[in-house]
Amino acid sequence: MTRVAVVSAGLSQPSSTRLLADRLAAATDRALTASGGGATFDIVEVRGHAHDLANNLLTGFAAGGLREVLDTVVTADGLIAVTPIFNASYSGLFKTFFDVLEPNSLSGMPVLIGATGGSSRHSLALEHAVRPMFSYLRATVVPTSVYAASDDWASTDADGLSSRMDRAAAEFAKALGNARRTTDPYEDPVPFAQLLGTP
Repeated sequence: MTRVAVVSAGLSQPSSTRLLADRLAAATDRALTASGGGATFDIVEVRGHAHDLANNLLTGFAAGGLREVLDTVVTADGLIAVTPIFNASYSGLFKTFFDVLEPNSLSGMPVLIGATGGSSRHSLALEHAVRPMFSYLRATVVPTSVYAASDDWASTDADGLSSRMDRAAAEFAKALGNARRTTDPYEDPVPFAQLLGTP
């Protein structure tokens, strides 16, 4: 079964960022089910790891439950990543989470990106900030990103928030089905005796 990590970097509880992450996960689940697949979703609330992330930046060591959370993300089959938008870009907490990942740990991973903000004027932050970051990390970001402004939650437009989420989820489900991530060369090591040529 496909395993999807859902990273939400909302700062409050409850948060619209977590709400969008949950709705994107639900839309993805529907899209995968419709195509005959299924998935499990591991939710990561970055807010709960803020202190450990700061310590990791200073020490280079992932303490507490942070190591387990990072492993959950990098070993997933796909990633849904949602950030609030501050000052026309992703939040510092969101960026810090991805800064502490090992280089190339997201290579080839399908990613669905989303963001929340008070005004639709900041919607392009997904394209000029979030998408380039994941491209730099060599992840495969699906074409449709989902931005939710405050007034989007009550919108009934034909091309409203629900429609954008369904379109993005369909693209993400297809990307998950087509993903061919490179395997870890150390995952299945050659036995030492075999290397020495002994029986």
